[in-house]
Amino acid sequence: MDAAAAHVLVFPWPRQGHINPMLHLASALLDAGLRVTFLHTDHTLRRLAHVPPPPRPMRVLSVPDGLPDDHPRGFLDLMASMCATTGPAYSALLSSLLSSADEPTTVTCVVADGTMPFAVQVAEELGVPALAFAAHSACSYLALLCTPRLDELGETAFPADDPVRGVPGMEGFLRRRDLPRGLRCAEQGGSDPMVLKVAEAIARSCKAARALVLNTAASMERPALARIASRTATDVFAVGPLHAASSSRSAASSNTSLWQEDEGCMVWLDGREDRSVVYVSLGSLAVITHGQFTEFLAGLAATGRAFLWVLRPDLVRPASPGLLLREAVAAAAGGVDRARVVEWAPQRDVLRHRAVGCFLTHAGWNSTLECAAEGVPMVCWPFFADQQTNSRFVGAVWGTGLDMKDVCDRGVVESTAREAMASGEIRAAAGAMARQLRLDVTETGSSSSELERLVRFIRELSVKPRNKINED
Repeated sequence: MDAAAAHVLVFPWPRQGHINPMLHLASALLDAGLRVTFLHTDHTLRRLAHVPPPPRPMRVLSVPDGLPDDHPRGFLDLMASMCATTGPAYSALLSSLLSSADEPTTVTCVVADGTMPFAVQVAEELGVPALAFAAHSACSYLALLCTPRLDELGETAFPADDPVRGVPGMEGFLRRRDLPRGLRCAEQGGSDPMVLKVAEAIARSCKAARALVLNTAASMERPALARIASRTATDVFAVGPLHAASSSRSAASSNTSLWQEDEGCMVWLDGREDRSVVYVSLGSLAVITHGQFTEFLAGLAATGRAFLWVLRPDLVRPASPGLLLREAVAAAAGGVDRARVVEWAPQRDVLRHRAVGCFLTHAGWNSTLECAAEGVPMVCWPFFADQQTNSRFVGAVWGTGLDMKDVCDRGVVESTAREAMASGEIRAAAGAMARQLRLDVTETGSSSSELERLVRFIRELSVKPRNKINED
C-alpha cells in the first residue's frame, strides 16, 4: 500500500474536553494528506446534530455506548457500559472497514483516547497499529501514571498541604490537594474509584499502544514529558496546543460544541473597555451548589468589574436557570451593562477579545491551553480529575494565574480576581507563554516538528505488514 493511502480512525472518549482536541488532531492529519474517519458514540453524534457537517473529506461514524439518552453518564457507569457494549460494536465496525474492498475505507491506523484501552487493544488484535491520545496535561498524566506509587506512600488526593514525594520531578511543589481526584475527595482520604480507574486505563493504553500523543508543548511541560517517556516503552509526541495550530484550518475543527454557543456575548464584549471583563466558565462537567453560586456571584460583584458568566442549565443544583440569571443581573450594580450570563460561549473567541482581563476557570486542560495561547491571566477553581494538577502549575510553576482550589468564599473570589486583573507580573508571564506557544505551532516550531514526525510515524506504520498481537 502507498504511504499516501494512510487512513486513520480517530476515536475520542465521548466528553466535550476529549472530543475537541482529537477533532483538531483529525484536522491536522487531513491537512497532512492522510485520510481520516472520526468515530463518535451515537449519543454524542445526536447531540452534535446542530453542528453543520465538516466541509472536509472526513468520514464521521458512530457506535452505541449502551446507555439510554436520558442517562447522566457518570464516568464509572459510562466506562462499564462502553467496555460491555461499545467494545464489541467497535470491533465489528473496524473489522468491516478492514474487509472492505473499497481501499479508501480501509483503516491503516487507529488513534484512540487513552481513557479507552479496549479501543487500542481491539485494533492491535485485528492487526491495526494503534496510538493512544492523552487529553490531559503531561503533568497530570504523569501524576496518574504514578498512582500505584502514591497509594504505596499514602499520598492520595485530599484537601491538605502535605507535600507529595511519589511524582518524580514535582517533589518541591506538589501537594496532596494538587493530585488528580474524583468527586468524593473532600469526604475521604483513601484511593478514589474514579482516579484508580482512569490511572489503570491510561497505563493499559500506554502499554498496548505504539505511541502516545499529547496535546501539549515541550515549552510548557518538558520535564513531565521526559519523565513520561522514561516510564513508557512507546514514543511520545507533544503536538499542542492543537487548537492554536488549527486556527487557519477549515471549519472541520472550528465548532465542536455539544451546546449551542451564544454569539450575542461577543457584541456585548465589543461595548466594554480593554481588559475590563472577568470571564467565568467552569467547563462542561462541574456542578456547584446554590451556596457556592452565591459566593462566586457576591465576589464577582464586589470586584466592581463587568463579568461574562457561562451558566450551563445543569451547573447549579438544585436551582432554576431563570432564577440564577435574575440573581446574577441583580447582583451587578450596573445590571445588564455589568453582567452578561449565557448558557454556553464561543470560548476561544471570548478569550482573544480585547475586553477580557482574566479568566475564572475550572482549569480543564483545553481551557488552560486556550487561555495560555491568548495570554490571559487565570484564576483557577478546579473541580476534579486533572484540573487540580493543572491549577497548581498555573499558580506555582508557570506564574500565569492564581490557584483558588478548595475555597469558595466571596472575599477570596474578589481578591484573587482583582489581583489577576491588576498584576503586571502575572500578565507578563501569561504574555510570555502565549508568545512562546505561538512560536511552537509555527512551521519551524517544536510542536509543528512533532506533528510532522507523528505523520511520518503513521505513514510508516501504515505500509508495514499487519501482525496480530496476543492480548497481554
